[in-house]
Amino acid sequence: MTCTECTCAALTVGAVGWNCVTSNNTCQLISNYSASDFHWAKITNGSFRFTTFPPEPSTTTSMLTSTSTTSSSTSTTSTSTTTTAFTFQWNSTGNTVAGSAVGTSGTTANQLSEPYILKFDSSNALYISDSTNNRIQKWIIGSSNGTTVAGLATGVPGSSSNTLKLPVGLALDSLDNMYVSDKGNNRIMYWQSGASSGTLVAGTGSTGNANNQFNEPNVIERDSSTGTLYISDVNNHRIMRYLSNASSGTVVAGGNGAGTGFTQLNYPYGFTFDSSTNSLIIANYHSHNVVRWVIGASNWTILAGSTSGTSGSSSILLNQPVGVILDYYGNMYVADSGNHRIQFYLAGQSNGTTIAGRTGLSGTLPTLLHTPYSMILDSQFNLYVADTYNNRVQKFAYYSIT
Repeated sequence: MTCTECTCAALTVGAVGWNCVTSNNTCQLISNYSASDFHWAKITNGSFRFTTFPPEPSTTTSMLTSTSTTSSSTSTTSTSTTTTAFTFQWNSTGNTVAGSAVGTSGTTANQLSEPYILKFDSSNALYISDSTNNRIQKWIIGSSNGTTVAGLATGVPGSSSNTLKLPVGLALDSLDNMYVSDKGNNRIMYWQSGASSGTLVAGTGSTGNANNQFNEPNVIERDSSTGTLYISDVNNHRIMRYLSNASSGTVVAGGNGAGTGFTQLNYPYGFTFDSSTNSLIIANYHSHNVVRWVIGASNWTILAGSTSGTSGSSSILLNQPVGVILDYYGNMYVADSGNHRIQFYLAGQSNGTTIAGRTGLSGTLPTLLHTPYSMILDSQFNLYVADTYNNRVQKFAYYSIT
């Protein structure tokens, strides 16, 4: 059976995966996932594919395959185990899914102006913080226009309950209600799905360093299990935690002034909450690194970049990182804005691989980025990048290596 015939057979019977061995023209159909589950793997005599992504595996960088042989004369069993590295790869040419492909900014429904954070709602629509248009746009994938769901469609800034000023951070709950980091107003607004105005849930609207104030709040993350909000308070060089319905926050990372010390943060623009380790993964912008800060700890540990604040463009250095996310395998993605690239780090690794953009080169070509601020993955591992200074969102398709 050829690999094409094997593929057709798998799709016909609804198999979750199939293994085509070209050396002997055999086809193995997989009816369900085993407890150890797999991901794309590179093999030399055929190809193994999934129709959908399997559940989270127990390891993020390798797949174990065991074979046992039994000798009847000795009644002994020997087991050999081989390890195959996963292969993650994306198309290096991006496709514009929101905004202008040539980088033009504007306030019309098909334009963006410095998009910052990307989130998917429960229907897989893309929410974009259209920062210098002072609005949040909802974009159905495949549509040429977005819809304003918070702020004014005209892009006019303001400080009233129905306006925003430089919104950057964005979080959604399970009902698609929004939490918006309204940076220019130093406040966090709660915007019920479908509402025309928001409600203040954190901050006072004025700049300050008290526990109920912000100095340019940036990224916001929500712990869905508790409703707790985590907010990067950039110019106060700290991450704040607000318990559900609390009017004042608690410093959980930084708060010791700007610097490269292990107890300090240095303009922490972006971060993500890692629930598996109860820690924050923080993009430390002016220290040119990404660090882990365990909730309750008094210092960080390095994940990527330099501990001394040195910037660079090599695979082990960063230059003004802004956004950071983790996938459910524990791999890390960093928007390395000053290098105009997205860096990918296998779980536990500090040596990055460029998966979007070209190091040190900005532009509007489909293979280039200009100061990307954030990224997000869809359910099929396609990568969406907020190509901020190109005023667009780019999609880089995920594909397998066989």
